[in-house]
Amino acid sequence: MDTLFSGLIGRRRLLCAMAGLPLALAGKAAAEETLGFNELYKSFGVLGLEFSDKLKRLKGKEVAISGFMAPPLKAEAAFFVLTEIPMSLCPFCSSDADWPDNILVVYLGRKQTFVQFNAPIMARGTLEFGSWVDPETGFVSQIRLRNAAFETV
Repeated sequence: MDTLFSGLIGRRRLLCAMAGLPLALAGKAAAEETLGFNELYKSFGVLGLEFSDKLKRLKGKEVAISGFMAPPLKAEAAFFVLTEIPMSLCPFCSSDADWPDNILVVYLGRKQTFVQFNAPIMARGTLEFGSWVDPETGFVSQIRLRNAAFETV
């Protein structure tokens, strides 16, 4: 009888654990939010571009955004510019004053092989925003994904 009872308890625990699995997976999926280029800024204010409320809410969180990889500055670069539309030339900015409203910088968490400028990709990483100058390259950015990765879609 003890063996039968312990077998039932073991099965019950297993079933309860399995029942909670979809919720655990749903929580993981909910941890990553999608962001569109049209959701980066809310307006052109007196001082220029203003970050959107959604962008502010997602600061420091994992996000996914789809776009196109602008050609990197050099083959061994650890970052690239994600653009809303395919661009055959990198929209490299010298300052954030002329920062376009349809690009962001993707800093890779690990090396990946770059893709053609017209191949659609999905980039995922931790969202950062605010003017920042990369100390190694001098590249100025307003919006970035850190510890990121990408895949073709």
